[in-house]
Amino acid sequence: MDVLTASDRVVLRALEAVSPQYDYVQMKGGWDQLTPILSLPPGVLRDVQNFEVAPTGGYARISGYERYDGQTKPSNAAYSLVQVTAFTNTPSTGQTLTGQTSGATGIIIAVSTSSLYVVLTRITGTFTTSEVVKVGSTTIGTATAQTVSLTALQNAQYLNLAADEYRALIGAVPGSGPIRGVAHCVFSGVDHIYAFRDNAGGTATVMYESSTSGWTAVSFFYEISFTAGGTATALDGDVLTQGGVTSTVRRVVLQSGAWSGTAAGRFIINAPAGGNFAAGAATSVGSGATVTISGVQTAITLSTGGRFEFERANFAGTLGSRRLYWVDGVNRGFEFDGTVAVPITTGTSTDTPKHLCEHKNFLFFAFQTSVIHSGPGLPYNWSSAGGASELQVGDTVTGLKRQPGNQDTAALEITALENTHILYGKSLATWNLVPFKEGVGAQHYSVQNIGRTYAMDANGLIDLHAVHEYGNFEQATLTWGIRTFISDKRSRVAYSTVCRQKSQYRIFFTDGTGLYVTLVNGKLLGSMQVVFPTAVYCAYTGQLANGDEVMLTGSASGGYVYEMDKGSSFDGASIEAYITFNWNSMKQPRTLKEFLKAALEIQGNFYAAFTFAYSLAYGDSTEQPQPASAEYESNLGSQAYWDGSGLNWDEFIWDGQTLIPSEVELVGCAVNMQVRLSSSTDYIYPFTVTSMMTRWAQAAQLR
Repeated sequence: MDVLTASDRVVLRALEAVSPQYDYVQMKGGWDQLTPILSLPPGVLRDVQNFEVAPTGGYARISGYERYDGQTKPSNAAYSLVQVTAFTNTPSTGQTLTGQTSGATGIIIAVSTSSLYVVLTRITGTFTTSEVVKVGSTTIGTATAQTVSLTALQNAQYLNLAADEYRALIGAVPGSGPIRGVAHCVFSGVDHIYAFRDNAGGTATVMYESSTSGWTAVSFFYEISFTAGGTATALDGDVLTQGGVTSTVRRVVLQSGAWSGTAAGRFIINAPAGGNFAAGAATSVGSGATVTISGVQTAITLSTGGRFEFERANFAGTLGSRRLYWVDGVNRGFEFDGTVAVPITTGTSTDTPKHLCEHKNFLFFAFQTSVIHSGPGLPYNWSSAGGASELQVGDTVTGLKRQPGNQDTAALEITALENTHILYGKSLATWNLVPFKEGVGAQHYSVQNIGRTYAMDANGLIDLHAVHEYGNFEQATLTWGIRTFISDKRSRVAYSTVCRQKSQYRIFFTDGTGLYVTLVNGKLLGSMQVVFPTAVYCAYTGQLANGDEVMLTGSASGGYVYEMDKGSSFDGASIEAYITFNWNSMKQPRTLKEFLKAALEIQGNFYAAFTFAYSLAYGDSTEQPQPASAEYESNLGSQAYWDGSGLNWDEFIWDGQTLIPSEVELVGCAVNMQVRLSSSTDYIYPFTVTSMMTRWAQAAQLR
């Protein structure tokens, strides 16, 4: 009895009405490519794109991302309707509607000739009832009180059109090539977002800051070296004077010695007035310090070709002394206070650090196989006399991350391509560099902390966590079930970041794909593949002054900075998303079943639509015709409930708005079923699938 006749199905459905069978599937476990079918729960995914494991349970269609430059965000766009008594002339989208009496204006993003209204965004002023509305000098009609009620779909589409209008105003970072770095820092309680990109000619990398008018270049100053023989201390704000040449000192960079006759370092200064400085004596007017300068001042610039990594630190410990530090593997390391960029000279032969970290009030830089650190609380001083030192690990260093613990137990993880070291101790006198494990390393830019430290090595995603009160560490590989994916991507790591709000480690690859890994209290909930139309080159996660999390990425092409988890699209492009579940035999793999209905538990707050498809009998169409897919959209307004003890097939549980039809009809007889959900639009916001209930009747036992 492999195929049922129509009369067989009539009998089964009659029996099912008396003795129904139900199967409940909880959506958890994430993506698994390799584990045998019967060894996996049916809620595990066999294929996935642009969904994530929600930290509270279920699988969520991911949020979109949108371009950013400091102007109004597309996701904050709003729209309004102006209804008219009749259209004297029909306007077009993109035109500006003006109220003849009110003077209000708005950009037209949609026109409904049947319902007699226009949809506006970028509105200034307030339109009034009964006023004539025009496009230029052309009368469109007379405004009237709004009587139109929009559907959920129309609301979603108009929000998206409004977002498109604002998106068109947001510009790329000027220049050429990828976004080489993107960062956020709070200075004096104000948020600042920065981006780095090579200039149009490819001769230098330029730093930009976002603003309400878009990206604005950040000016760097000049540097000049000095030695001091006097005892007066030079201060920021002094005026460096040599004959008729003068310049304001923006930063005193003391690299060695003391202001007792041995001080040496650099001044960061404005462009001088009265000519150029020359080697010889000079005076730091204001403090009265006398110095000898080495020669002409030099403009501070950035060479091209780097990939930036950032660290926020406060070595002085005062409210106004927070700094942003960066390295890029091509230039010297830098310190930035929101105005003054200070190149940090370490004295190494090739002074181009690639990774950095602040640890126990020391600034650490990584150069190829070595790690060096500054003096304690002295990010400008890299002399041994000042407390600096060097550590060798014998392999290319790929990351530096602080480990959890108190002042005495916290350690520094130093990852390399093929091994990992742990630096114990709290000062130069007590450093103890201990090899952790041979063969366990990390790719560049893949190391992140989110409670524990995670990194991508040749075997997959590695979890390094402290045990025994942080005295020792353990390691585990978390992605065995997707080894096929990992083996293809491990050599293509571009960058990684974290989303603390969703408790996720995120890693991006050079081909535009990525992996979102949800980890709650150190427990893996699952990994999911994402696919973006534009590849990520760099990423950054920070905390805004109001406490909100901000996640930024820099594109590998096009020159845009994107804010993640914003909006309903990939910067205007549709989000192509799907989840394909494991084959489900309802815990009876040798029983032939007549599938009847299914109900999905889905949570969300906006309009949603998706395609429901399913395959039977491992997709074999020779014995069992495969059913067609069906389109479903939201069922808003229902506030209903079902559970395993008292099913009502006309309703189902919800946590925000109800987002799908109450039930899905199933047709077919087979031993198992595989479900696939998909969506592809630019106007649907995230929704979460948490469970599925399937209703079926037993047909026969297979021999």
